[in-house]
Amino acid sequence: MIEKKNIDKWILLVEDNEKIMQGNKRMLEWEGYTIDTAVTLAEAYTKLRENRPDCIVLDIMLPDGSGLDFMRALRESTNAGIPVLLLTGLNAQEDILRGLKIGGDDYLTKPYDFPILLARVEALLRRAERVPERITKGRLTLDVPSGIALLDETDLLLAKKEFALLLIFVQNPERMIDGEYLYEKVWNQTMSGDANALKSTIKRLRSKIVGSGWQIEWSRGEGYCFEKE
Repeated sequence: MIEKKNIDKWILLVEDNEKIMQGNKRMLEWEGYTIDTAVTLAEAYTKLRENRPDCIVLDIMLPDGSGLDFMRALRESTNAGIPVLLLTGLNAQEDILRGLKIGGDDYLTKPYDFPILLARVEALLRRAERVPERITKGRLTLDVPSGIALLDETDLLLAKKEFALLLIFVQNPERMIDGEYLYEKVWNQTMSGDANALKSTIKRLRSKIVGSGWQIEWSRGEGYCFEKE
């Protein structure tokens, strides 16, 4: 049996051409990716609310509008960090520049060879996972390999899940992050309506970073935000 790689990676394909959609879906699934599809912007928004993909392959010209509008909304949401590969027949230089400036991470024009598409997707996923070994945010310093967080030179003695949450926050400052997303990333399972573990862990984390110049705020219906005091 051939061992499938990438089984923990989910990709959302937004494409209204059925032949292209099914071809990409079949080939990416063969590589081990979990694939979901949408043929309209409305369907793409619904899929995004249901789950958070690791990457989006996005057509621009869709039946109910422009994929650029979808990407612009994405970059202003709690899902702003999802890498997006624009896959489109628009190949003029101004179209490519517009797509990248609005927020596209990469741009591939049709027609294309599937190995190129696969290589672009893999590059985006590697880039999204790349984390510096040491991150400094004001008076806070996170040593990622050791899982140690310092306030100035003092070890905050964070538990593993506290450190994992703080790492997400320092990488997304001043940005609202949905509680369910935090839970799924740190506990590796769906929250299923029980937010107590997340709330208690964040409460402990808040008390440990007092004096750092940063705080964790909560807004009903929006989530948590790591912001300056």
